[in-house]
Amino acid sequence: MQQNYNIDHPEGGVPIKMWTRGVPVEDEARKQLANAARLPVVFKHIAAMPDVHLGIGATVGSVIPTLRAIIPAAVGVDIGCGMMACKTTLHANDLPDNLGPLRAAIERAVPHGSTPRGRGRDEGSWENPPDAVDQAWATLADEFDALCELHPRLKNTNNRKHLGTLGTGNHFIEVCLDEDGAVWFMLHSGSRGVGNAIGTHFIELAKKDAQLHQRNLPDQDLAYFEEGAQYFGDYVRGVGWAQKFAARNREVMMVNLIATVRKVITKPFESHIEAVNCHHNYVQQERHFGEDVFVTRKGAVSAKRGELGIIPGSMGARSYIVRGLGNPESFESCSHGAGRVMSRTKAKKMFTVDDQIRATEGVECRKDANVIDEIPMAYKDIDAVMEAQKDLVEVVHTLKQVVCVKG
Repeated sequence: MQQNYNIDHPEGGVPIKMWTRGVPVEDEARKQLANAARLPVVFKHIAAMPDVHLGIGATVGSVIPTLRAIIPAAVGVDIGCGMMACKTTLHANDLPDNLGPLRAAIERAVPHGSTPRGRGRDEGSWENPPDAVDQAWATLADEFDALCELHPRLKNTNNRKHLGTLGTGNHFIEVCLDEDGAVWFMLHSGSRGVGNAIGTHFIELAKKDAQLHQRNLPDQDLAYFEEGAQYFGDYVRGVGWAQKFAARNREVMMVNLIATVRKVITKPFESHIEAVNCHHNYVQQERHFGEDVFVTRKGAVSAKRGELGIIPGSMGARSYIVRGLGNPESFESCSHGAGRVMSRTKAKKMFTVDDQIRATEGVECRKDANVIDEIPMAYKDIDAVMEAQKDLVEVVHTLKQVVCVKG
Protein backbone atom coordinates (compact mmCIF):
# COMPACT_ATOMS: atom_id res chain seq x y z
CA MET A 1 0.00 0.00 0.00
CA GLN A 2 1.21 3.51 -0.82
CA GLN A 3 2.30 5.27 2.35
CA ASN A 4 0.34 8.35 3.30
CA TYR A 5 2.79 10.18 5.58
CA ASN A 6 5.49 12.85 5.48
CA ILE A 7 8.70 12.60 7.50
CA ASP A 8 10.27 15.26 9.72
CA HIS A 9 13.91 14.82 10.74
CA PRO A 10 14.51 16.79 13.96
CA GLU A 11 18.13 17.51 14.74
CA GLY A 12 19.47 15.00 17.25
CA GLY A 13 16.31 12.89 17.25
CA VAL A 14 14.58 9.96 15.61
CA PRO A 15 12.37 10.65 12.54
CA ILE A 16 8.75 11.74 12.98
CA LYS A 17 6.29 10.15 10.54
CA MET A 18 3.34 12.52 10.11
CA TRP A 19 -0.06 11.34 8.87
CA THR A 20 -1.15 14.97 8.46
CA ARG A 21 -1.61 15.53 4.73
CA GLY A 22 -4.48 17.95 4.25
CA VAL A 23 -4.87 18.86 7.96
CA PRO A 24 -3.29 21.76 9.89
CA VAL A 25 -0.49 21.20 12.43
CA GLU A 26 0.58 23.96 14.86
CA ASP A 27 4.26 24.91 15.03
CA GLU A 28 4.12 24.33 18.81
CA ALA A 29 2.97 20.75 18.24
CA ARG A 30 5.87 20.16 15.81
CA LYS A 31 8.31 21.49 18.43
CA GLN A 32 6.78 19.20 21.05
CA LEU A 33 7.12 16.19 18.74
CA ALA A 34 10.74 17.11 18.06
CA ASN A 35 11.46 17.29 21.80
CA ALA A 36 10.07 13.79 22.31
CA ALA A 37 12.02 12.51 19.30
CA ARG A 38 15.27 13.62 20.99
CA LEU A 39 14.80 11.39 24.03
CA PRO A 40 17.41 8.61 24.13
CA VAL A 41 14.80 5.98 25.03
CA VAL A 42 12.58 6.50 21.95
CA PHE A 43 12.65 3.58 19.52
CA LYS A 44 12.89 3.85 15.71
CA HIS A 45 10.52 6.80 15.07
CA ILE A 46 7.49 8.67 16.42
CA ALA A 47 4.15 8.46 14.61
CA ALA A 48 1.99 11.61 14.54
CA MET A 49 -1.69 11.07 13.82
CA PRO A 50 -3.82 13.50 11.76
CA ASP A 51 -5.54 14.87 14.88
CA VAL A 52 -2.16 15.86 16.37
CA HIS A 53 -2.15 19.03 18.51
CA LEU A 54 -0.36 20.64 21.43
CA GLY A 55 -0.51 18.79 24.73
CA ILE A 56 1.29 18.95 28.09
CA GLY A 57 4.80 17.59 27.59
CA ALA A 58 3.85 15.16 24.84
CA THR A 59 1.67 15.95 21.85
CA VAL A 60 -1.92 14.75 21.74
CA GLY A 61 -2.25 12.48 18.71
CA SER A 62 1.19 10.91 18.99
CA VAL A 63 2.46 7.35 19.23
CA ILE A 64 5.72 7.10 21.15
CA PRO A 65 7.53 3.74 21.35
CA THR A 66 10.21 3.47 24.05
CA LEU A 67 12.81 0.86 24.91
CA ARG A 68 12.90 -0.27 28.56
CA ALA A 69 11.39 3.04 29.72
CA ILE A 70 8.04 4.86 30.05
CA ILE A 71 7.28 8.61 30.00
CA PRO A 72 4.43 9.18 32.51
CA ALA A 73 3.48 12.62 31.12
CA ALA A 74 3.18 11.11 27.63
CA VAL A 75 0.48 8.81 28.99
CA GLY A 76 -0.94 11.85 30.78
CA VAL A 77 -3.36 12.16 33.69
CA ASP A 78 -6.55 10.92 32.00
CA ILE A 79 -5.11 7.40 32.00
CA GLY A 80 -7.13 4.93 29.95
CA CYS A 81 -9.40 7.61 28.52
CA GLY A 82 -11.21 6.11 25.58
CA MET A 83 -14.44 5.22 23.84
CA MET A 84 -17.16 2.63 24.00
CA ALA A 85 -19.88 2.11 21.40
CA CYS A 86 -22.57 -0.51 20.93
CA LYS A 87 -25.16 -1.11 18.25
CA THR A 88 -28.78 -1.88 19.14
CA THR A 89 -31.75 -3.42 17.34
CA LEU A 90 -33.53 -0.06 17.56
CA HIS A 91 -34.05 1.97 14.38
CA ALA A 92 -34.34 5.73 13.88
CA ASN A 93 -38.14 5.31 13.60
CA ASP A 94 -38.23 3.92 17.15
CA LEU A 95 -36.87 7.14 18.67
CA PRO A 96 -39.38 9.66 20.04
CA ASP A 97 -39.96 12.83 18.01
CA ASN A 98 -38.97 14.91 21.02
CA LEU A 99 -35.54 13.75 22.22
CA GLY A 100 -35.41 16.24 25.12
CA PRO A 101 -36.84 13.82 27.73
CA LEU A 102 -34.35 11.12 26.64
CA ARG A 103 -31.41 13.49 27.13
CA ALA A 104 -32.79 14.62 30.49
CA ALA A 105 -33.18 10.99 31.64
CA ILE A 106 -29.57 10.21 30.71
CA GLU A 107 -28.33 13.34 32.49
CA ARG A 108 -30.23 12.30 35.65
CA ALA A 109 -28.98 8.70 35.52
CA VAL A 110 -25.26 9.27 34.89
CA PRO A 111 -23.29 11.64 37.15
CA HIS A 112 -21.45 14.17 34.97
CA GLY A 113 -19.70 17.52 35.22
CA SER A 114 -17.97 18.61 38.43
CA THR A 115 -18.45 20.92 41.38
CA PRO A 116 -15.59 23.28 42.31
CA ARG A 117 -13.74 22.20 45.44
CA GLY A 118 -15.27 23.61 48.60
CA ARG A 119 -18.73 24.14 47.03
CA GLY A 120 -20.38 21.04 48.44
CA ARG A 121 -20.82 17.50 47.11
CA ASP A 122 -19.29 16.83 43.69
CA GLU A 123 -22.18 16.52 41.23
CA GLY A 124 -19.92 14.42 39.01
CA SER A 125 -19.69 11.59 41.57
CA TRP A 126 -22.14 9.18 43.18
CA GLU A 127 -23.49 10.16 46.58
CA ASN A 128 -24.40 6.50 47.20
CA PRO A 129 -22.99 4.26 44.46
CA PRO A 130 -25.57 1.72 43.17
CA ASP A 131 -25.00 -2.03 43.49
CA ALA A 132 -23.64 -2.32 39.94
CA VAL A 133 -20.88 0.16 40.82
CA ASP A 134 -20.00 -1.68 44.02
CA GLN A 135 -19.85 -5.00 42.16
CA ALA A 136 -17.49 -3.52 39.58
CA TRP A 137 -15.40 -1.85 42.30
CA ALA A 138 -15.03 -5.22 44.05
CA THR A 139 -13.02 -6.45 41.04
CA LEU A 140 -10.63 -3.48 41.39
CA ALA A 141 -10.41 -2.88 45.14
CA ASP A 142 -7.71 -5.36 46.21
CA GLU A 143 -5.23 -4.21 43.61
CA PHE A 144 -5.96 -0.58 44.48
CA ASP A 145 -5.41 -1.22 48.19
CA ALA A 146 -2.03 -2.80 47.39
CA LEU A 147 -1.09 0.27 45.33
CA CYS A 148 -2.14 2.57 48.19
CA GLU A 149 0.13 0.69 50.60
CA LEU A 150 3.05 1.67 48.37
CA HIS A 151 1.76 5.21 47.71
CA PRO A 152 -0.61 6.25 50.55
CA ARG A 153 -1.53 9.61 48.99
CA LEU A 154 -3.58 7.74 46.36
CA LYS A 155 -6.07 6.50 48.96
CA ASN A 156 -7.77 9.83 49.59
CA THR A 157 -8.99 10.24 46.00
CA ASN A 158 -12.22 10.00 44.06
CA ASN A 159 -12.15 6.30 43.19
CA ARG A 160 -15.19 4.11 44.00
CA LYS A 161 -17.57 7.11 43.83
CA HIS A 162 -16.28 8.03 40.35
CA LEU A 163 -16.77 4.55 38.85
CA GLY A 164 -19.54 4.72 36.26
CA THR A 165 -19.42 8.52 35.92
CA LEU A 166 -18.70 10.70 32.90
CA GLY A 167 -16.44 13.59 33.88
CA THR A 168 -16.05 16.99 32.22
CA GLY A 169 -14.61 18.69 29.14
CA ASN A 170 -14.78 16.66 25.95
CA HIS A 171 -16.24 13.57 27.65
CA PHE A 172 -19.70 12.74 26.35
CA ILE A 173 -22.55 10.26 25.97
CA GLU A 174 -24.30 10.09 22.60
CA VAL A 175 -27.22 8.39 20.93
CA CYS A 176 -26.27 8.01 17.25
CA LEU A 177 -27.68 6.71 13.98
CA ASP A 178 -25.54 4.78 11.52
CA GLU A 179 -25.73 4.80 7.72
CA ASP A 180 -28.67 2.36 7.81
CA GLY A 181 -30.60 4.17 10.54
CA ALA A 182 -29.62 1.72 13.30
CA VAL A 183 -29.38 3.27 16.77
CA TRP A 184 -25.99 3.18 18.54
CA PHE A 185 -24.96 4.29 22.02
CA MET A 186 -21.51 5.81 22.34
CA LEU A 187 -19.58 7.29 25.24
CA HIS A 188 -16.17 8.82 25.98
CA SER A 189 -14.54 8.77 29.41
CA GLY A 190 -11.49 7.55 31.32
CA SER A 191 -10.16 6.81 34.79
CA ARG A 192 -11.66 9.94 36.40
CA GLY A 193 -10.28 11.39 39.63
CA VAL A 194 -8.26 8.39 40.71
CA GLY A 195 -6.53 8.11 37.34
CA ASN A 196 -5.70 11.81 37.46
CA ALA A 197 -4.20 11.35 40.93
CA ILE A 198 -2.11 8.35 39.81
CA GLY A 199 -0.88 10.19 36.71
CA THR A 200 -0.04 13.39 38.59
CA HIS A 201 1.74 11.52 41.39
CA PHE A 202 4.03 9.56 39.10
CA ILE A 203 4.73 12.53 36.79
CA GLU A 204 6.01 14.38 39.88
CA LEU A 205 8.16 11.38 40.89
CA ALA A 206 9.56 11.11 37.35
CA LYS A 207 10.52 14.80 37.38
CA LYS A 208 12.34 14.37 40.70
CA ASP A 209 14.12 11.32 39.29
CA ALA A 210 15.08 13.32 36.20
CA GLN A 211 16.76 16.02 38.30
CA LEU A 212 19.27 13.36 39.37
CA HIS A 213 19.60 11.22 36.24
CA GLN A 214 18.27 13.08 33.15
CA ARG A 215 19.84 16.53 33.25
CA ASN A 216 19.61 17.22 29.50
CA LEU A 217 15.88 16.70 29.01
CA PRO A 218 14.46 18.92 26.22
CA ASP A 219 11.31 19.37 28.36
CA GLN A 220 10.90 18.53 32.05
CA ASP A 221 7.47 17.07 31.27
CA LEU A 222 9.23 14.35 29.26
CA ALA A 223 10.88 12.87 32.34
CA TYR A 224 10.86 9.08 32.16
CA PHE A 225 11.29 5.99 34.32
CA GLU A 226 13.74 3.40 33.05
CA GLU A 227 13.39 -0.28 33.90
CA GLY A 228 15.13 -0.84 37.21
CA ALA A 229 14.44 2.70 38.45
CA GLN A 230 12.93 3.01 41.91
CA TYR A 231 9.37 3.70 40.77
CA PHE A 232 9.26 2.01 37.36
CA GLY A 233 7.47 -1.12 38.59
CA ASP A 234 5.06 0.89 40.73
CA TYR A 235 4.14 3.05 37.76
CA VAL A 236 3.52 0.02 35.55
CA ARG A 237 1.19 -1.34 38.24
CA GLY A 238 -0.53 2.00 38.74
CA VAL A 239 -1.06 2.78 35.09
CA GLY A 240 -2.25 -0.78 34.38
CA TRP A 241 -4.80 -0.55 37.19
CA ALA A 242 -6.03 2.87 36.03
CA GLN A 243 -6.51 1.50 32.52
CA LYS A 244 -8.61 -1.34 33.95
CA PHE A 245 -10.65 1.17 35.95
CA ALA A 246 -11.23 3.25 32.80
CA ALA A 247 -12.49 0.28 30.76
CA ARG A 248 -14.75 -0.81 33.66
CA ASN A 249 -15.97 2.78 34.07
CA ARG A 250 -17.20 2.80 30.46
CA GLU A 251 -18.82 -0.64 30.82
CA VAL A 252 -20.74 0.39 33.98
CA MET A 253 -21.87 3.62 32.32
CA MET A 254 -23.02 1.79 29.20
CA VAL A 255 -25.15 -0.67 31.21
CA ASN A 256 -26.71 2.25 33.10
CA LEU A 257 -27.27 4.15 29.84
CA ILE A 258 -29.06 1.20 28.22
CA ALA A 259 -31.24 0.64 31.29
CA THR A 260 -32.16 4.33 31.26
CA VAL A 261 -33.10 4.31 27.56
CA ARG A 262 -35.33 1.25 28.16
CA LYS A 263 -37.41 3.36 30.60
CA VAL A 264 -37.97 6.06 27.96
CA ILE A 265 -38.33 3.85 24.87
CA THR A 266 -40.69 1.05 25.80
CA LYS A 267 -40.17 -1.01 22.63
CA PRO A 268 -38.02 -4.06 23.57
CA PHE A 269 -34.54 -3.99 22.06
CA GLU A 270 -31.20 -5.75 22.20
CA SER A 271 -27.88 -3.97 22.59
CA HIS A 272 -24.21 -4.88 22.08
CA ILE A 273 -25.00 -6.29 18.61
CA GLU A 274 -21.59 -4.89 17.74
CA ALA A 275 -19.52 -3.41 20.57
CA VAL A 276 -16.14 -1.71 20.88
CA ASN A 277 -14.34 -0.56 24.05
CA CYS A 278 -10.95 1.02 23.33
CA HIS A 279 -8.44 3.22 25.14
CA HIS A 280 -6.81 6.19 23.48
CA ASN A 281 -4.57 7.50 26.32
CA TYR A 282 -2.50 4.57 27.52
CA VAL A 283 0.71 2.55 27.45
CA GLN A 284 1.25 -1.17 26.92
CA GLN A 285 4.05 -3.51 25.90
CA GLU A 286 3.94 -4.62 22.26
CA ARG A 287 6.30 -6.06 19.69
CA HIS A 288 7.26 -3.89 16.71
CA PHE A 289 10.09 -4.17 14.20
CA GLY A 290 11.48 -7.18 16.06
CA GLU A 291 11.69 -5.46 19.47
CA ASP A 292 9.56 -5.57 22.62
CA VAL A 293 8.75 -1.91 23.31
CA PHE A 294 6.41 0.15 25.45
CA VAL A 295 3.97 1.91 23.11
CA THR A 296 2.42 5.07 24.50
CA ARG A 297 -0.64 6.23 22.58
CA LYS A 298 -1.49 9.74 23.72
CA GLY A 299 -4.66 10.48 21.82
CA ALA A 300 -4.29 7.50 19.49
CA VAL A 301 -6.03 4.15 19.08
CA SER A 302 -4.65 0.67 18.46
CA ALA A 303 -5.39 -0.30 14.84
CA LYS A 304 -4.02 -3.82 14.44
CA ARG A 305 -5.24 -5.62 11.31
CA GLY A 306 -8.93 -6.45 11.79
CA GLU A 307 -9.19 -4.67 15.16
CA LEU A 308 -12.22 -2.41 15.66
CA GLY A 309 -11.80 1.13 16.95
CA ILE A 310 -13.77 4.36 17.36
CA ILE A 311 -12.86 7.77 15.93
CA PRO A 312 -15.39 10.39 17.13
CA GLY A 313 -15.92 13.78 15.52
CA SER A 314 -17.06 16.84 17.48
CA MET A 315 -20.53 17.25 18.96
CA GLY A 316 -21.88 18.34 15.57
CA ALA A 317 -19.91 16.08 13.22
CA ARG A 318 -19.87 12.45 12.15
CA SER A 319 -18.05 9.71 14.06
CA TYR A 320 -16.62 6.48 12.70
CA ILE A 321 -16.39 2.85 13.72
CA VAL A 322 -13.22 1.68 11.98
CA ARG A 323 -11.28 -1.50 11.34
CA GLY A 324 -7.50 -1.40 11.63
CA LEU A 325 -5.27 -2.13 8.66
CA GLY A 326 -2.27 -3.04 10.84
CA ASN A 327 0.11 -0.50 9.29
CA PRO A 328 3.52 -1.20 10.89
CA GLU A 329 4.80 2.34 10.21
CA SER A 330 2.20 3.84 12.59
CA PHE A 331 2.94 1.11 15.15
CA GLU A 332 -0.51 -0.18 14.18
CA SER A 333 -2.30 2.96 15.37
CA CYS A 334 -4.80 5.56 14.18
CA SER A 335 -6.19 8.90 15.39
CA HIS A 336 -8.50 9.15 18.41
CA GLY A 337 -10.76 11.86 17.03
CA ALA A 338 -10.80 15.07 15.04
CA GLY A 339 -8.27 16.94 17.19
CA ARG A 340 -8.53 20.55 18.34
CA VAL A 341 -7.50 23.45 16.13
CA MET A 342 -7.76 25.98 18.93
CA SER A 343 -7.65 26.12 22.72
CA ARG A 344 -10.78 26.13 24.84
CA THR A 345 -10.06 29.74 25.84
CA LYS A 346 -9.77 30.86 22.22
CA ALA A 347 -12.98 29.06 21.25
CA LYS A 348 -14.90 30.85 24.02
CA LYS A 349 -13.59 34.21 22.82
CA MET A 350 -14.23 33.53 19.13
CA PHE A 351 -17.71 31.94 19.13
CA THR A 352 -21.13 32.74 20.57
CA VAL A 353 -24.10 30.70 21.79
CA ASP A 354 -25.80 31.48 18.46
CA ASP A 355 -22.82 29.89 16.66
CA GLN A 356 -23.19 26.83 18.89
CA ILE A 357 -26.91 26.58 18.14
CA ARG A 358 -26.27 26.70 14.38
CA ALA A 359 -23.38 24.22 14.52
CA THR A 360 -25.38 21.63 16.46
CA GLU A 361 -28.65 21.95 14.54
CA GLY A 362 -30.56 18.67 14.65
CA VAL A 363 -28.71 17.45 17.77
CA GLU A 364 -30.48 17.33 21.15
CA CYS A 365 -27.71 18.77 23.34
CA ARG A 366 -26.79 21.68 25.58
CA LYS A 367 -26.57 24.95 23.68
CA ASP A 368 -25.22 27.37 26.26
CA ALA A 369 -22.13 29.44 27.06
CA ASN A 370 -20.54 26.65 29.13
CA VAL A 371 -20.12 24.31 26.13
CA ILE A 372 -18.84 26.81 23.55
CA ASP A 373 -15.30 25.44 24.08
CA GLU A 374 -16.62 22.18 22.55
CA ILE A 375 -18.14 23.86 19.48
CA PRO A 376 -17.47 21.85 16.29
CA MET A 377 -15.42 24.69 14.76
CA ALA A 378 -12.83 24.29 17.56
CA TYR A 379 -11.94 20.92 15.98
CA LYS A 380 -10.33 19.81 12.74
CA ASP A 381 -12.49 18.63 9.85
CA ILE A 382 -13.14 14.95 10.67
CA ASP A 383 -13.41 14.07 6.98
CA ALA A 384 -9.95 15.51 6.27
CA VAL A 385 -8.64 13.60 9.30
CA MET A 386 -10.10 10.34 7.95
CA GLU A 387 -8.66 10.95 4.47
CA ALA A 388 -5.20 11.53 5.96
CA GLN A 389 -5.23 8.08 7.61
CA LYS A 390 -6.81 5.95 4.89
CA ASP A 391 -3.75 3.66 5.02
CA LEU A 392 -4.30 3.09 8.78
CA VAL A 393 -8.01 2.18 8.98
CA GLU A 394 -11.07 1.43 6.91
CA VAL A 395 -14.52 2.74 7.82
CA VAL A 396 -17.04 0.11 8.98
CA HIS A 397 -19.85 2.41 10.15
CA THR A 398 -20.52 6.14 9.95
CA LEU A 399 -22.43 7.52 12.94
CA LYS A 400 -24.27 10.83 13.37
CA GLN A 401 -25.38 11.87 16.85
CA VAL A 402 -28.97 12.84 17.58
CA VAL A 403 -28.49 13.19 21.35
CA CYS A 404 -25.32 14.44 23.06
CA VAL A 405 -24.76 14.70 26.81
CA LYS A 406 -21.63 16.68 27.73
CA GLY A 407 -19.67 16.42 30.96
